[in-house]
Amino acid sequence: MFRRSKTAEAPAATETVKVAGKGRPTPSRKDAQAAARARAKGPQDKKAAARAQRERRTESSATIREGMKRGEERYLPARDKGPVRRFVRDWIDSRLCMAEMLLPLLILIMVGQAFSQSLANGLWSATILLVALDTSLVVFRLRRELRRRFPDVSTKGAVGYGVLRSIQLRWIRLPKPQVKLGAKLPDRY
Repeated sequence: MFRRSKTAEAPAATETVKVAGKGRPTPSRKDAQAAARARAKGPQDKKAAARAQRERRTESSATIREGMKRGEERYLPARDKGPVRRFVRDWIDSRLCMAEMLLPLLILIMVGQAFSQSLANGLWSATILLVALDTSLVVFRLRRELRRRFPDVSTKGAVGYGVLRSIQLRWIRLPKPQVKLGAKLPDRY
């Protein structure tokens, strides 16, 4: 009564459509309950299971560590993600900051104290002043660049992130620097 005419439907009705099944019979209740109890009980060899889990965790950690070193976005922690943070990393890594030299200079000053206390005190004061001046210049220039390149994006915390990165020695930084010293940065991030 509510069908189309038989002439239009006749060829389609004769074709049989085979629906693929799950490929195995449904287990009996007894078998399903036994399998559920075995899964709940855990593995028979707990040491082997723990060893396998440790190996999987080690592989996963190595993958994440390598991805983080390369600067792949999906492996980075939340504080390092996003185009603003990538730009700040590249901007800091493309320049030589005085704060980066702070630790080696302070070690030299401590060694120099054995020879001349007054010279070491003068170098100490000069180093702290140079680092403070350079850091304030970095803050000023980085804010200006962030306003220019990301006018509509929140850059909250980006300057502090850059200052903390500039204090770290270049070879210790994570993610590893992706640009060389003195490199010109692209306009788009």
